[in-house]
Amino acid sequence: MRIDGGTDMIPGPDCKFTFARLPDIPPETIIAHMSDPRVAAHMPLLTFEWDRQRLAAFVAAKEAFWHRDGLGHWAILCDGTYVGWGGFQKEGEEWDFGLVLKPDCFGLGARIAREAIAFARADERIPFVTFLLPPSRKHLGGLARLGARFVGEVEHAGARFLKYRLDTG
Repeated sequence: MRIDGGTDMIPGPDCKFTFARLPDIPPETIIAHMSDPRVAAHMPLLTFEWDRQRLAAFVAAKEAFWHRDGLGHWAILCDGTYVGWGGFQKEGEEWDFGLVLKPDCFGLGARIAREAIAFARADERIPFVTFLLPPSRKHLGGLARLGARFVGEVEHAGARFLKYRLDTG
């Protein structure tokens, strides 16, 4: 399995997805991913530079959700190559879905989201999923195709987001 995130191969649209835990991914792979300005452009809460210390805190926080809720964010692999991270995180009583892909893999988002929503529909703990998107995101038709509806604008951790909800039942 190739999890180093190397750039010699951009996964094709028909690749097979697998999911790993974030600690299984080499730190430099995630740091490079999260340091890309094209990623940061759509992450209003990303106000710092990534280094090993920030990454260790990030991974520890994501792993804490797994321990608390039995579910969290995965590292996403496509034909064994790291393409990003995402998954479900419980925020109060809501399960929020987030997805952060490497820029050369942005086109895989719809397929990954469909697989994730299928997972949510099969999990009794998740009666609905929320999505918080930054206002910089302009192409939101994929959410409508999934069946998500716009709830409104919300503030989260001091930043403004567009909130959508998808019933999974």
